[in-house]
Amino acid sequence: MPDLALFYDHAEWLIPLQRVLDARGVEYVDIDVAGHCFDPAHIAPPAPIIFNRISMSSFKRTADHPIFYADALLGAWERAGARIINGGEAFAIDHNKARQLEIIASLGLKAPDTRVVRRREDIAAAAQTIGFPLLVKGNIGGAGAGIVRFDSASELKETALPDSIDKVWLVQGYHTPQNGHIIRFEFIGETFVYAIAVDGGGQFDLCPADACVSTPGKPVVTMTKFEPSEEQIEAARSLLRAAGIDVGGCEALIDQATGELIFYDINAFSNFAANAVELLGFDPHEQLADMLEAEITVLKETA
Repeated sequence: MPDLALFYDHAEWLIPLQRVLDARGVEYVDIDVAGHCFDPAHIAPPAPIIFNRISMSSFKRTADHPIFYADALLGAWERAGARIINGGEAFAIDHNKARQLEIIASLGLKAPDTRVVRRREDIAAAAQTIGFPLLVKGNIGGAGAGIVRFDSASELKETALPDSIDKVWLVQGYHTPQNGHIIRFEFIGETFVYAIAVDGGGQFDLCPADACVSTPGKPVVTMTKFEPSEEQIEAARSLLRAAGIDVGGCEALIDQATGELIFYDINAFSNFAANAVELLGFDPHEQLADMLEAEITVLKETA
């Protein structure tokens, strides 16, 4: 049995990491969630260390997404003694924006004014307590999925509402981002790796791994390296720490009117920019491989 398993739903996003691991001679096994099944009475983890790479945007690619299946499997592997990088609790927070916002608030950081709603028919009433413009989004999201902006009550009434795969919605005040971009902070463990400013031309699909790919009919997503202050880095780090996330990031914007840093998303999935070397001057997958090798070393020293 190899020391490391990569558990995933999107094979293309694994390629840069696999390339680095292969060059270093690190042995690992790929576990594609497609077609996977398990016996809950007889759990055998595929490796002592499992890197969870199940993405929230998986429900955009297939109706039979693996998010809730992975919940059960990750918990089973952990109880069987496996070390899961971005394990069950981190994964549960990743697919629950309401919990993310509670964590942001608990740390005294700024987040959009939000109401969590469990029925579609309650969205309009919740919107009245916030005011327009506002966003309605599903509690589980990925790559900007299911986010719709509404500028008035009549527009909210007349426009189709986004779906939510767990039937929980967020009604959220809209903040105009300074310079038209959002900021994504990336961490490996406690180490800050980089931050980028992402401008989607008004759209909400800002996945950094796909941003270099032009999609017909959609605004071009542009990314630039962002140099955050130490205070901003520490705020972002505190979010990842509170969420128990081993490898991941968070997203924020600087409010155009107030200049405040507004956090709105925590990600237990580091989807490094597709053109990272060109954008940043280095490949963050090298640092990710360093972290995985360190985990393997600790495993062997404590065995």
